[in-house]
Amino acid sequence: MPEVRLVGAAGEQIGIVGIEDALRLAIEADLDLVEVAPEAKPPVCKIMDYGKFKYEAAVKAREARKNQVNTVIKEMKLRPKIDPHDYETKKSHIVRFLNGGDKVKVTIMFRGREQSRPEMGFRLLSKLAEDIAEIATVEAAPRQDGRNMTMVFAPVRRKTAPSSKRPATATVDGDESTQS
Repeated sequence: MPEVRLVGAAGEQIGIVGIEDALRLAIEADLDLVEVAPEAKPPVCKIMDYGKFKYEAAVKAREARKNQVNTVIKEMKLRPKIDPHDYETKKSHIVRFLNGGDKVKVTIMFRGREQSRPEMGFRLLSKLAEDIAEIATVEAAPRQDGRNMTMVFAPVRRKTAPSSKRPATATVDGDESTQS
């Protein structure tokens, strides 16, 4: 006769019992017998209301989806012969997007004879990468795609500093003094 580890309706451990006994206890309590850990040895079953269990699982899944961060990719278009002031303006927009937590796809559009000079676009993207290196990482290196060259930047994930648990007093030459 197969056995299961049984957990009661209130969460109390009943112990290891046969499946028939577990079903009988669930019917007496007017509840369902639900297998919650089938991979355990022996499997774990719980006496509970299955409808309520499914509802709570759906609520948890909905909460997890709500707390999920949706990454947005913003796009900024540049030309290889961009004016320095225009470059600074576009760079400030990129910085704003990155600080907002969005990824940024920078596209350099080539026209006419500019297409024969892709190194101009590469230099511009390299300069941009250097300028925003402290707040962004290069997610996709510069890539020529027809008349355009693209590069993707992602915001740098800030590591949260562990909270300092130093006492408010410091010892100097054996004397204790308070820090201010």
